[in-house]
Amino acid sequence: MTPGRSDLLAAVAPSTAAALARLIGATLRLRVEGVDALAPHWTAARPLIYCVWHGRILMVPWLNARLRRTHGARAVSVLASRSRDGSIVARYVSRFGLDVVRGSSSQGGAAAMRALVTTVEAGRDVALVPDGPRGPQRQLGPGVVVLAAVTGAPVVPLGFAARPARRMVTWDEFLVPAPFARAALVFGAPLTVPRDADRALVRKDIERSLDEATAAADRLVGA
Repeated sequence: MTPGRSDLLAAVAPSTAAALARLIGATLRLRVEGVDALAPHWTAARPLIYCVWHGRILMVPWLNARLRRTHGARAVSVLASRSRDGSIVARYVSRFGLDVVRGSSSQGGAAAMRALVTTVEAGRDVALVPDGPRGPQRQLGPGVVVLAAVTGAPVVPLGFAARPARRMVTWDEFLVPAPFARAALVFGAPLTVPRDADRALVRKDIERSLDEATAAADRLVGA
């Protein structure tokens, strides 16, 4: 797998990628699972921390916009690194009305975490890509656990799949759905992280839950 910039977001302008995502999204035969457990949080404006693997992020901003219309979901603030890739992601998600917090574990990590804590404590949902921006693939970084432990906001693993779809030959096997594909969005059960929890164990629990949500989405589309 090739590291670094690796996907549709790197290949075309963010405005073009957003337009393509909307066009593809409008044709998807989408199934959503696990949303009922989140409705009380949305209604009460209790913040959530979503996480999704890097290879499945393309349609997530479009999915959030759709769920805001259909299920009363809330707009999220997205963490994007300070790298060139992060700038591309930031411009892409802004096309869907999402705010961006800049920083990563390697660049501006402490400042990004402070901004995320402030965002969550203000009652806003956030979305993190815990194996981004460059991997290793499907290995959870520490930021999700730290943010959840500090703020008390539940972590919601999110899995997305589509078939037919193209898997790019990249480190993250970046998924690009085909028009009119079967698609599935699966929310795992919200996970609360106590401040005194063993964070290494919690990290493995969240990683496993995120893998399970992704595998469930794959099964729903027959992938």
